[in-house]
Amino acid sequence: MKTLLVLGAHPDVTEAIRAALNPDLYRVLDRANLEEAEPFLAHGLAEACIVDFELTGVQGIWLLEKLRRRDPRCPIIIYAGAKQPEWEEEAYLQGATHILTKPVRGRLLAALLERLWPKSAAARPAPLPAPPPPEAPAPIEKAAPAGAVPTLSVLRNFSGILTHSLNTEGMLQQFLLLLREILGLNRAAIFLRPPLTAFGHAPAQAESRRLHAAGSLGISRSLLHHFELSLEGGIGGHLLRLGRILRRNSEEARHDPETRNEFELLGAQVAVPILDREALLGVAVFDGRITGEPLVNAELELIFHLLEQLGLAIKNIWLHDQLAANHEVMAEILRELSSACVVVSRDLAILHANKTAVRYFGRRAPRPSGELEFSDLPSPLSAKVYQVLRTGAAIASFKFEREDAPGAIYRVSIVPFQRQPASLPASALLMAEDLTQSEQLQHLEIEAAKLRLIKTMADRLTHEIGNAMVPLSTHQQLLADKWKDAEFRASLNAALADGVRRVTRLLNQMRFLSRDSLGAQEAFPLSPLMDEAYQEACKHLPAKAAPLKHDHGRTPIILTGDRPALRHALAEVLLNALQASPAHPGAEVRSRMEAADNGQPGLRIEVRDPGAGFAPDDAQRATTPFYTTRQVGLGLGLTVCRKIIETHQGKLEVVAPDSGQPGCVRIFLPVPASTPPPA
Repeated sequence: MKTLLVLGAHPDVTEAIRAALNPDLYRVLDRANLEEAEPFLAHGLAEACIVDFELTGVQGIWLLEKLRRRDPRCPIIIYAGAKQPEWEEEAYLQGATHILTKPVRGRLLAALLERLWPKSAAARPAPLPAPPPPEAPAPIEKAAPAGAVPTLSVLRNFSGILTHSLNTEGMLQQFLLLLREILGLNRAAIFLRPPLTAFGHAPAQAESRRLHAAGSLGISRSLLHHFELSLEGGIGGHLLRLGRILRRNSEEARHDPETRNEFELLGAQVAVPILDREALLGVAVFDGRITGEPLVNAELELIFHLLEQLGLAIKNIWLHDQLAANHEVMAEILRELSSACVVVSRDLAILHANKTAVRYFGRRAPRPSGELEFSDLPSPLSAKVYQVLRTGAAIASFKFEREDAPGAIYRVSIVPFQRQPASLPASALLMAEDLTQSEQLQHLEIEAAKLRLIKTMADRLTHEIGNAMVPLSTHQQLLADKWKDAEFRASLNAALADGVRRVTRLLNQMRFLSRDSLGAQEAFPLSPLMDEAYQEACKHLPAKAAPLKHDHGRTPIILTGDRPALRHALAEVLLNALQASPAHPGAEVRSRMEAADNGQPGLRIEVRDPGAGFAPDDAQRATTPFYTTRQVGLGLGLTVCRKIIETHQGKLEVVAPDSGQPGCVRIFLPVPASTPPPA
């Protein structure tokens, strides 16, 4: 992976370059000025430098000269929005590799970068540096170098880093100081992978493949701040694949330019993997001793095993940090919940109480500590918490009203926290939700709904009874003068009969609506009942209706139930069918015995009318109280019918017909398997 340093005051150019290039091949870093880019140029960390300035004056040429003095070998590509020929020529003379015109064109830039590092040159192995003169192993291995100590002494000193067992950077720094004291190391650095975040979320894929410096000795911090290893190649890639120690003068390192470059920049001679016995956690790189002597194999083997134990410790620290972060997140969630949450231990100590719990159950005069204690809980709740802790059985949700706060209502639930294989819970969780406002709103809504219903009923009853009383009042005013007139007496009789019918129907509707049970039950045939209901419905029509067409098959149908109630229900359905076509009132009824969806035998009645039927919206609301599409009537006919049918365990369905089809109302009534014939 090549590192490109973008130098410019405007971040738009950097974002355009980063979006145009393959992130697997190029690492794009941006700096606003030359001072910020100094560490990269001084240590040769950038393979190419891209500069954004205008070629219209000498200022750009001065910047180019400074860049060349910092790193003479680094290729420089200039992006200019405006340029003049004489300054463009001067830039090439000062060492600019390419001069491009903004905006950034990705394909052109990628092609130019590929020419800077051709694949053919990359394929040819660079001349290998001359290997160092062979070590004289016999004298070094036989005589321990200065500062070497016995293994037991190393282990004793190694235990001193345990004081930093919860601090990764502190532990690593102490470990490197210990190695310098024991082995006299010149310089060292440790690079680690990023740990898991809260709730076990892994970092981004690109970030998880990079190793960042976590501790160093004798290496510039400014260099390590801008330097990282990658698991895709270089030292990190070799250790990930091999899992063993890598020396700078080994065959693998000398044949890989990126690995050689990283060893050279760090001034290191050997790289040791940091494992947790399962995966690679990081990389430790070491130089030789301050005397210039290299580390011998026995020392590197000891360092490898010490780093393995260190890797296990680092993993434990990461797990601890992750657990602490998870605990902090959960505590914040509980703390900000609108419901009260209280965790009580077996010794009746409050382990956790969120803000809402302190507000609900805290004393009016708060304690100096501001914390909640078990004695602050109301006695009924504390008794139930104690019961849960002693029995281990949860208590179902219940409503609780505080004596010291009349009107305050809470929904409380108490559950145990039980750990296996313990028989009793270690703690209990009390959760309380304030229902005071919702209960008040629900009560107000119920009262408002009742008032709206009463108002609607009063308006409809007033209108209906008033319509029935108008003819009677008119005749009553003329009675004294025209009582001897035969025509007047006939008109009065008709008005009285019509008023009685309307008021009687209204009374029957109110009576059946108020009943929740059946009256006297009896067995009776369907056909006579249907004829009676049809005659009753025809009484409420101003015009004469056509005869009823009742298709009931050849088998007589016997029903069992409240005969007057069913007659009224059928009369309401038939009247609704007759009113669908006032000019030509009529109705067709089809009755058949058939099984319901649950297999129970029953009677299916379909009442059809010559009208257009209900629209889909009207069909859904047809049985709603006081809903009507006509100018007269209460809108209770189908409501009463549904109430009577459902009281008989039946079902009423208002069908929304297709275009051009007649209106239809279906009724299903259960019929016992063996119904006795009527007396």
